[in-house]
Amino acid sequence: MNASKKSVLAVVAHPDDIEFIAAGTMLLLKESGWQTHYLCLSGGDCGSVSTNQSETRRIRREEAIAAAGILGAIHHDSLTDDILILYDEQTLRKLAAVIRLAQPNIVLTHSPDDYMEDHMNTSRLAVTASFTLGMPNFETIPPVTPVLKDLAIYHGMPHGLCDGLRRAVVPGGFVDTSEVHSTKIASLAAHASQKQWLDVSQGMNSYLVACNDMSLAVGRLSGRFEHAEGWRRHLHLGYASHEVDPLAEALGKKYFVNQSYEDSLVYPT
Repeated sequence: MNASKKSVLAVVAHPDDIEFIAAGTMLLLKESGWQTHYLCLSGGDCGSVSTNQSETRRIRREEAIAAAGILGAIHHDSLTDDILILYDEQTLRKLAAVIRLAQPNIVLTHSPDDYMEDHMNTSRLAVTASFTLGMPNFETIPPVTPVLKDLAIYHGMPHGLCDGLRRAVVPGGFVDTSEVHSTKIASLAAHASQKQWLDVSQGMNSYLVACNDMSLAVGRLSGRFEHAEGWRRHLHLGYASHEVDPLAEALGKKYFVNQSYEDSLVYPT
């Protein structure tokens, strides 16, 4: 890790989740000189109707490595299996090790409320593991030296742009991904095994079209971008010495703060 270079780590549940919610943002940060890291907590072993667990895990790892290569990101191996992303000690210690290795200024992860537990547990794990970044007395697996630095966590948009109770989720900020959208879609296409699985299991019809439609929908919510990814920034307490918004700082005009969202927040007095 180059300590002088700013770093972003995407922590998601399954291979292909990064492509849906974060690939455009990562590409733009990469273009701005940031080091980018790619981690799917699960190996995706349940994502098939035609291959067994071990073969599916192998295929999906190869696809994730290929997708990370398209994004120019450093790939980190998965830590557990589908449906078994649990908020437990072992997973937390393993994830904390990856976070210390990546030394991120930004962690991108799932919405705290989403349509499945793997996504929501990943969000919780990312939040807690990030909290331990500079804690000398929290041991990681494997052991990695803690790092004292400011860090910001951003939660992406849930699938369907709503939570598990069908309530709309509104982004606090929008990233204009229009100019990198074709590369984002190319990285998703690297997960070739998932088209059949999602067609059969979730009626997604067209894997790539679904991602494109979500990107266009978030763009419309922004009121200014054709394609966009939406983010909600986590409270800075415990992660930074003061309130920071490094996505806005790094991306400039490609990042649009949703002022109505900001105005709706209730701050302690």
